[in-house]
Amino acid sequence: MIAYESLKPWLFKLQPETAHHVVATLLRMANVCPSLFNPWQEKHFVADPILNQELFGRTFPNPVGLGAGFDKNATMIRGIQALGFGYTEIGTVTPQPQPGNPKPRMFRHVEEETIQNAMGFNNDGMYKVQQRLKARYPFTTPIGVNIGKNKTTEEQNAISDYTQLIRGLHDLGDYLVINISSPNTPGLRDLQNETFIAELFAEAKAITDKPILLKIAPDMTPEQAVALTTLAVEKGADGIIATNTTVDYSLVAQPKSIGGLSGKVLKEKSFAIFEAVAKELFGKTVLISVGGIDSAEEAYRRIKAGASLVQVYSALIFKGPELIGDINRGLADLLKRDGYSSITEAIGADRR
Repeated sequence: MIAYESLKPWLFKLQPETAHHVVATLLRMANVCPSLFNPWQEKHFVADPILNQELFGRTFPNPVGLGAGFDKNATMIRGIQALGFGYTEIGTVTPQPQPGNPKPRMFRHVEEETIQNAMGFNNDGMYKVQQRLKARYPFTTPIGVNIGKNKTTEEQNAISDYTQLIRGLHDLGDYLVINISSPNTPGLRDLQNETFIAELFAEAKAITDKPILLKIAPDMTPEQAVALTTLAVEKGADGIIATNTTVDYSLVAQPKSIGGLSGKVLKEKSFAIFEAVAKELFGKTVLISVGGIDSAEEAYRRIKAGASLVQVYSALIFKGPELIGDINRGLADLLKRDGYSSITEAIGADRR
């Protein structure tokens, strides 16, 4: 196994999206030759019972998941598990295939350890993802499915896109995520309103009893976030994911004019929204925190604030695959240091 720090300079000479395709090609090899990835899994996957928890009817072997956007088309699930993740969220999936926004549409801010992406829900569409998930599900670790509307779908017809996706995918994942918080589909964030949320969850819950979560943006006030998520839970949401990327370009020195920022600069902004939501909803629904998580200490802060699960994406690019094992080993050590026998005892410790 070649150390990531040796590969990183070469990967960073490539355009970010090209580098992603190189990594994706490697991870897809696990579908045809899984034994090739056994050494990776032995090195990175932490099997400590203190990290286990039951959620959504499945065992999550550890709380660290890969955030949506990396495996948009459900082609890398086996390889991702070998990196040490306790679960995977695929997507965002739209009803019809779409190419996404014009290239270049992904940028690195290396000094800030931040990614700016304007991908625009590029994916193979629901039918192809269905076929891949049918070949994989149920997998050995849980799978979430993140869904969104097509770019060409008018706002007044958006609910039909989401209900079509729920009907087509609810039996092929352990939970679904309503994505109305990406900044890269025109008008999508306008759907973060009470009328749309109420109508969508009323229809969604009539279709399936599979857990359906709402993912929110960080670019709202804490009061707005609390009002929106509280309504969503009242209307049937089974969890909240906070947060998506931010369009606060003041966080980096040389921003592009498109897309959303993820990574280290999002850390405090994301935590502030999560903290506000957790103060209101901890104990009432499942909370997942994402945005700037790059260490065991930061993951532990989110867990004690009320997160049952956390997600990582951008930090993986800057720190490499060793990060996931490091976070999980560090979490196990922190839990034991503080006298916990299970991660479930630490979830929301700062709320009590």
